[in-house]
Amino acid sequence: MNPLPPNTDPSDADPNRPTPTHDGGEHDQQVHDFAIEAARQLRDDHCEDVLLFDVRGHSQITDYILIASGTSDRQMRSAGKNLEDLGKNYDMHRYGRDEDAATTWLVVDFVNVMVHLFEPAMRAHYDLEMMWGDAPQIRWRRPQDKSES
Repeated sequence: MNPLPPNTDPSDADPNRPTPTHDGGEHDQQVHDFAIEAARQLRDDHCEDVLLFDVRGHSQITDYILIASGTSDRQMRSAGKNLEDLGKNYDMHRYGRDEDAATTWLVVDFVNVMVHLFEPAMRAHYDLEMMWGDAPQIRWRRPQDKSES
């Protein structure tokens, strides 16, 4: 499996895209910490139904898939920009960013972390969480977020 949309030929992926790197230590922990903070940032930006999947061993091109729903194209673009800013603090630079014409699906690629922001109807249509359902979900909520399960 890969994080490309269904019905997308994996050979269409950028052949120059770096592959995730692993050192078994500090870098891997930094990527993990960034993935968790990215999920928290999306929630802080009022995205809904934020899910973080550990796809190491399930995907050859990324380690974490982060999926969330936005409420408008403007909010989704802003959340994507905030993630890019957060990435700089973790030395996780955006490799790519793509969105459809109506901004119902925005993808931000940090190589080791792939973020998918969806308008709710588009998210339901592609159902990426079902596609990655065999991968473990990571708990990302802050301890003080008692209202979140």
